[in-house]
Amino acid sequence: KCSFNINNTSKTLSIREDKPLLFVIREEFGFTGTKLGCGLEQCGSCAVLVDGEKKLTCNALAKDFQNRQIVTIEGLGDDKGLNSVQKAFKRFNAAQCGYCTSGIIISLTAAFNQNSNPTKDDIIASLEGHLCRCGSHNSIFQAIESIKNELA
Repeated sequence: KCSFNINNTSKTLSIREDKPLLFVIREEFGFTGTKLGCGLEQCGSCAVLVDGEKKLTCNALAKDFQNRQIVTIEGLGDDKGLNSVQKAFKRFNAAQCGYCTSGIIISLTAAFNQNSNPTKDDIIASLEGHLCRCGSHNSIFQAIESIKNELA
């Protein structure tokens, strides 16, 4: 039995010892915005925030994340709506197929949580390990610049 808190929803579950966190998030909690991409922690589609830090979940054992604060793409906003990164992505249509988008938004949210005015190098470093096959990088950088301009 393991206790999890995902997007402020707590559950105690009986799970296999080798079950990855990604599948607890998707199957047990129903938060399907976190995606299985490569299954090798190389594409970033499975990224979530764990205690405010970006964590890839496709190979992370769920049992190691008991009683931690886990936030998926669905949990980023609040009762007022989307967070600033989500709003910027929407405004600049910073996605094409959208498969990688939740992981990228999670990563950028973590970057802005750590530094409200990240440099371009900080942004690039935060996106390391995220693969967008569609090539929406230009729109992503426009969205990020808009956030930085709003915060300035």
